[in-house]
Amino acid sequence: MAGRFPRQWLEELRARADIVQIVSGYVPLKKNGGRWWGLCPFHGEKTASFSVNPDRQLYYCFGCKACGSVIDFVMNIEHLEFADAVKRLADQLHIPLPEMQEDPDWQKKRSQRERLLAANREAAQFYHRQLYAPEGEAALNYLKGRGLTDSVIRKFGLGAAASRRDALYRSLLEAGYTEEEQALAGLVKVYPADEEKGLPRTVRDMFHSRAMFPIIDQYGNVLGFGGRKLNSEDNGPKYLNTADTPVFNKRLGVFAANLLRKERALQRVILVEGYMDVVALTQFGVRGVCATLGTALTPEQALLLKRFAPTVYLAYDGDSAGQHAILRGLEVLEKAGVPARVLDFPDGLDPDEFMRQRGMEAFQSLPVLTPAAYRLRRAAAQQDLSTQEGRSALAREGAKIIAQLDPVEREERLRELTLQTGFSSETLLEQARSELPALQREEKRQQAAEQRSQLRAAPHSTAAPTERQRAEEMMISLLASSQLPKDIATEDDFSDPLLRSLYGALQGDATPSDLVESQATEQDKERVARLLFTQPGESVDEQLAMVEDCLNTLRRQRVEDRLSAVRERLKDLTGEEKAQALKEAAELTEELKRLRIR
Repeated sequence: MAGRFPRQWLEELRARADIVQIVSGYVPLKKNGGRWWGLCPFHGEKTASFSVNPDRQLYYCFGCKACGSVIDFVMNIEHLEFADAVKRLADQLHIPLPEMQEDPDWQKKRSQRERLLAANREAAQFYHRQLYAPEGEAALNYLKGRGLTDSVIRKFGLGAAASRRDALYRSLLEAGYTEEEQALAGLVKVYPADEEKGLPRTVRDMFHSRAMFPIIDQYGNVLGFGGRKLNSEDNGPKYLNTADTPVFNKRLGVFAANLLRKERALQRVILVEGYMDVVALTQFGVRGVCATLGTALTPEQALLLKRFAPTVYLAYDGDSAGQHAILRGLEVLEKAGVPARVLDFPDGLDPDEFMRQRGMEAFQSLPVLTPAAYRLRRAAAQQDLSTQEGRSALAREGAKIIAQLDPVEREERLRELTLQTGFSSETLLEQARSELPALQREEKRQQAAEQRSQLRAAPHSTAAPTERQRAEEMMISLLASSQLPKDIATEDDFSDPLLRSLYGALQGDATPSDLVESQATEQDKERVARLLFTQPGESVDEQLAMVEDCLNTLRRQRVEDRLSAVRERLKDLTGEEKAQALKEAAELTEELKRLRIR
């Protein structure tokens, strides 16, 4: 899709989009030498393996092999198509878009995405109108019964899906959206004709008899919907969400992301389980509230939340399921490098119920637990502390938790554990120290398993690179520098088709970021990024010497190939032809000796 933008304009965009500045908006970076390092946003890690090279305008993760240009980074971090990422960068840098070059495929995809988003926006407006119409009376009564005001209903764009099963379908047809577009957006479902049962082909709205919650991304696009059923006797789940579509993936976003983006100087995001929890807390004046979209917290959502605030507070329901979800959520956040806290609601209440029953003052007084404090509380709740067996079990489980803490929090948690179990702090510390080797082994085992999983998932060649391949790859890394003469090598020096094409491109005015973006497969992209990411050698003289070494290796390899071919021919030659071949073999042998000496 890069072809639809003029190449010179794209080069200007890449040059003005400082990759360090752009990446720093998502990932904290620290400078080390000529590069910047941070925790990779594309996989969980505790040691920084993600690096940004400002000279080459490339990023590369030495852990998961994520790589590319500044445009690739925006595409991957924001889950955008190439053209949308380019537009996002251009808007951010206040660079006017150029006159577009014709690209029918891109225009079709762009048109489809825009049409589906527009259909969703039209559907959201339809549902909102329905809420205040006679058909939406049941939904409005439900929302009002939950204590919602008209102001907060408008703020979230809440609506109603009427009991009539084709109301939205007919309205969108009149607005110009086809049946195919509506089905692709997840707004309707098509039922084929069933001749055996005598049923005609029908089209039905995906949602009916439900209070509707539009799911809006941080840029204001309506991606899908959540619907809460109004009659407990109706079949179907209590909450129904739009299935994945070309514009919606429930793993990638959160409910109320559009409101998060409007908040300024947020110190924490409060993550709850339900749509009504978000609406209720917001109505009471709580800032920075959002919810997952019918799934457990995902790594992608954790990284998204990290962009809005430095800390995430898990405020899940107080029932057993909510408490288990908190433990899983803490693991996801920790793997993503996101600091977390827990708001623990008493008496099994969910945030909505707690707020309506006890008010804002009680909410603000809720204890904020660290992950360790919460885990200790959960461990204690699972034991009968009236028995010595239960207290001993808590002491052992608590020791595993405090073994991983810094000294300050360890002392605080030790005091709690001492009071709960009756064991002295010295005994608990000794138990914690005995747990450390096992915990470290388990951590190493998990890291090794993750690395094996990444290796299995990544396409790669099992064959070790040959001396020729290593020399050709080193040549490309060196020639990417603008300091070396362009004619120092030739295309004949490269036997690998990909490397030969890279050499040809570097002879022109192609940049490393341009070459990485242009690769057709992820395997080629990773290989090219790896070769172009780091500049070998510290000075031009050193680089020239390295080029000469590589060329000598490649020339020696070519002579060896020719010598092997001559020796193979000798088996079938006689007379004058054999004498000529022997002479050629002798000359090649002498040349090979000279090259080896060099």
